This record gives sequence, C-alpha cells and structure tokens, in this order.
Amino acid sequence: MPACSYVCDPPTIDPNSAPSVKQRKETAVNQLRSHPRLVRKLQEALGDQLCVALDDSTVVEIMLNPDGKLFIERLGHGVAPAGEMSSAAAEMVIGTVAHALQSEVDTEQPIISGELPIGGHRFEGLLPPVVAKPAFTIRRRALRLIPLDDYVRSAMMTEHQASTIRSAISSRLNIIISGGTGSGKTTLANAVIAEIVKSAPEDRLVILEDTAEIQCAADNAVLLHTSDTVDMARLLKSTMRLRPDRIVVGEVRDGAALTLLKAWNTGHPGGVATIHSNTAMSALRRLEQLTAEASQQPMHEVIGEAVDLIVSIERTPRGRRVRDVIQVERFAGGQYEIESDQLTEEQEARHVA
Repeated sequence: MPACSYVCDPPTIDPNSAPSVKQRKETAVNQLRSHPRLVRKLQEALGDQLCVALDDSTVVEIMLNPDGKLFIERLGHGVAPAGEMSSAAAEMVIGTVAHALQSEVDTEQPIISGELPIGGHRFEGLLPPVVAKPAFTIRRRALRLIPLDDYVRSAMMTEHQASTIRSAISSRLNIIISGGTGSGKTTLANAVIAEIVKSAPEDRLVILEDTAEIQCAADNAVLLHTSDTVDMARLLKSTMRLRPDRIVVGEVRDGAALTLLKAWNTGHPGGVATIHSNTAMSALRRLEQLTAEASQQPMHEVIGEAVDLIVSIERTPRGRRVRDVIQVERFAGGQYEIESDQLTEEQEARHVA
C-alpha cells in the first residue's frame, strides 16, 4: 500500500453533503421573498399605534412593561404613558421578532435581542420566567443627524465645548463619549463622526458595532458588526489589517477596551468610542475595570496615553445636555492629569430652570 494513498487518492465527496450553487441561490431568493411577509407579520403584531411611533422621528424608545403598560419616550417630552398591550399581543410581537431573526424564544431561551427588519431598530424582548409576563423595549434608530451646531443652538452644549471637540478632531485626538443608558451617546458620536468626515474627508474610517447605529457619510469607510461567533476583540484584531486611519467603536463594554486603547496608541489616533458611565471621570474608572478583564496588570498609563478627550452627556428632565468635557494629559503620580470644562453654576441653573 502506498504511504501517501490519502494524497494520491482523494476521498470521494458526497454531492449531497454541501449545498450546490443552485441551492444557495434558491435559499437566498426564498429569503428575499420571505422578507416582505415577515415585515407585514411584524407590523400586524405591533399594531397601528407602535408602527406610527416607529415612523415618528421624535420617538426615542418604546417600552412595554410586564403589567401591560406601554410608555414612549420622545425628544423634548420625556417618557409618557401610551396605553396598554395584552400579554398575548406582546408574546406575538416577541415571537414574530424571533422568527424574523431566525432565532427561537421560549421558556428555555426567554430573551431575544437584535435589530428589527423594520428600520433596523434595536429590540430586546423577554418572556417568563425572567419576567412575570412578556415585556420588550424598542430603541428607535435615529435617522436624523444632529450637527454640533444644533447642540449649541439647543443649549445641549456650550460654544466652548463644541470648539474643544472640533479642536480635538482636527488634532487627531482620541475621544470617548460617556453617559448613562438613553443619554444620547450614539447620537453625539454620530455628530462627532460627521465633523471628522468634514474636517478629514480623505481619512479611512473603520467602524465597529454590536448593533448598527453609527451613521457615517465618509467615502472611505468600513462598517463591521459583531456576531454570535465574532466578538469585538476579534473584530479589533482584524481592523488592524484593514489599514484604518481612524478607529470608531460604537460601544466599549468588555475587555476589548484594552485592544482598542493599544490600537489608538500604535499609529491609529483620532478615534471615537462610547462607554457607559455617568461622568467623564467615572469613564476613566470604567476603562480601568474593562481593561482589567483582559489583563492583570493595571493599565492606568495606557489609558492616560490613549484617551485624550472625554465628553460626558446626560439625560435630565429638560432633555439631554453635555455635562462636562475633560482633556486627559497623562497618568502620573498615581492620578490622571486633566483639564475640565464643566458647566458653570449659572449655566446649570439655566438648563434646569
């Protein structure tokens, strides 16, 4: 018997073991044909009221509680009651979304997350036993870009804060946008990215997200999304081979923060990322926590070197506003050396009044 029989005589391939080109084409066509049906079914499940809300550019979020009460948050108006929905109707919505996402949701898998086939809005649905009765939230995808000038005109930030952000962009500094849930981090990130495109139209942007929320009008841009098998850290490693001029991350939420900071520190300045934290200073502490997930060594110096500007935005009873902007110089002597641009007492009183 020849020693290389497995080379000389390749194994026979069962033609039924893998889909043919024709089968793959048929599958793709069937998926395209089924999409309108899924959309119609989802629209029927949501009902006229929620479909109208999803078409309303002032709507930020739709929330259904387990007790059946609906709430809708609108720009400039906050959260307000919006009627009720039965448990059966809510379960129908969640099940339809799961079907559209080619997933399953039941008592064994009671949580479904993803983007709606209608508008790409972010959906989070829950079934018992993690909740008493079906509940969901829909974070409406913002389609309107709010430029920095509008932030100033609407008193969401001061002229000086806007000038500081523009200066950081033109100087290719790395910008972190911090804030709590629903504070408007992504909307502000879109405004910053629009300024980047305006000031450096020749730059190649690589944008990484868990869900599609970033808007970018750059001619030279690559948008990457995580999946069940590809996490943010893996995307960041791939990004380094895509020749980025600037790296943008929709939200930093785990140990991948360390990979991002190292990328910013090694020839890819001028990036943007958002992070969950209530203040600009707490964003630095949050980065310390996230980098600790990937390294046992303290990363204060890496953070101090990589992060140049932190813009903190918050949601108040009167709307959203940029609370403070800090410039990070370095980490030395056991602390971060910063310059802060906070709202004055007069500005804060005027905003709250």
